[in-house]
Amino acid sequence: MSEPHVPQEAIGHGDGGTAALAIGEAESLSRAPAPGPPPPGGEPTGKPRSLWSDAWHDLRRNPVFVVSALVIVFLMVIALWPQLIATGNPYRADLSKAQQGAAPGHPFGYDTQGRDVYTRVVYGARASITVGTCATAGAALLGSLLGGLAGFFGGWWDTLLSRLADIFFGIPVLLGGLVFLSVVTSTTVWPVVGFIVLLGWPQISRIARGSVVTAKQNDYVQAARALGAGNGRMLLRHIAPNAIAPVIVVATIALGTYIALEATLSYLGAGLKPPTVSWGIDISAASTHIRNAPHMLLWPAGALSITVLAFIMLGDAVRDALDPKLR
Repeated sequence: MSEPHVPQEAIGHGDGGTAALAIGEAESLSRAPAPGPPPPGGEPTGKPRSLWSDAWHDLRRNPVFVVSALVIVFLMVIALWPQLIATGNPYRADLSKAQQGAAPGHPFGYDTQGRDVYTRVVYGARASITVGTCATAGAALLGSLLGGLAGFFGGWWDTLLSRLADIFFGIPVLLGGLVFLSVVTSTTVWPVVGFIVLLGWPQISRIARGSVVTAKQNDYVQAARALGAGNGRMLLRHIAPNAIAPVIVVATIALGTYIALEATLSYLGAGLKPPTVSWGIDISAASTHIRNAPHMLLWPAGALSITVLAFIMLGDAVRDALDPKLR
């Protein structure tokens, strides 16, 4: 019967041989593994991806995100430079062509004043996109600031903000818009933007507050506080980057809602006012002529629906990518 093999490091007396064996095993485990072939898929596994890089990795492969993003980029381009695809004047009127259908060079026909519907649909994107983006940016900044501070500090500041948000939540949006904007005589988009920000920040503030309350309970925030990090550093360096994802999702979906709200207020006569070119204004003007000239209503209404749908689809895709529970 052969004797069992005893490692050379273990040869010794007492505890010395056992200690030498343990040191040798530790050294063998600490050696870097030999380089091997890359894993299937061609991506290295050494450095883990962050939440944002992982989300972008998923978004690029999501057809809903790709289609909605292309539509939104196209809308942004024509909002900035409408003359690229529409060379006419949206204010030029020819009463002899009022309510006529499609004609060469005028594929969408004419409205009640003989203005080219195609040109007005293209130029109407500027007002809707401006209102949606500016109102979303304002509501997101104000709501994130107030909600983040309330969730971080708590106490009387949190109580005061919660009660203030409840007051604004109790104001009906359409009724508030009719009352607030009926006394405004400006023909620019800024009164509408201000009204939407005024009623839109409470929703985002609650989302931001909940995200900050959840993030500040994590171990890395507690460790930073134990190491002496100040409130500003913890908010900007540790909490904000990990609490901003839900705000981005809600703001992206809300952008489409704000565009629809602007069109609704303009349709009711309390939003944008002529001579501003807006889809809501054109829909309101065409609603009484839907039997005689349906093209006047269908084209601006279709452009509005596609725009709102694109932003809502984009928000849904971003939500799916940023929420690990939905994967």
